[in-house]
Amino acid sequence: MGFSRAELETFRDRTVPDLLPDPLNLLFVGINPSLWTAATGAHFARPGNRFYPALHRAGITDTLIDARDGYSESDLAELMGKGIGNSNICPRATARADELSREELLAGADRLNRFVAERQPRVVAVLGITAYRSAFKVPKARLGKQESPWPGVQLWVAPNPSGLNAHASVDDLADAYREIAEAAGVVVKHA
Repeated sequence: MGFSRAELETFRDRTVPDLLPDPLNLLFVGINPSLWTAATGAHFARPGNRFYPALHRAGITDTLIDARDGYSESDLAELMGKGIGNSNICPRATARADELSREELLAGADRLNRFVAERQPRVVAVLGITAYRSAFKVPKARLGKQESPWPGVQLWVAPNPSGLNAHASVDDLADAYREIAEAAGVVVKHA
């Protein structure tokens, strides 16, 4: 399936339901849904997004998930079975994350704080250092494990997998995501 630019624009400002397995071992938090994600209902679905290739390369998923047409039943079963969830700082779909306002990022951090306090995942991984710095008001934050505002929940920040983020390769993403997945107990730590 493919979408024209006009078709994708009809999904602007829509929201995508969070993917929330129970138990929730690892919650990946994107910046906000792309128009393609809003069209398919599958997180990180836009062709060129490197999220699922990085998960597979890191050994987090057994199969290479292709979400560009939405999730298959087997894709959902694998993510849910491992306790891997997806959410966003801001729920509103846009063509680019830089279309979000600072106020939306701050409101998204408040929403995430309430959500994490309620659901208590083992680990939260925010994917995007610039958005994390703005949303959580930590302008000097660096990638990696953070001081968590949530008791009993680890907080990590990793590179955003968008194809627009040229700073991180799939291998870089896989290395970062594997370390996070090890902390969450989703994959076994290398000896």
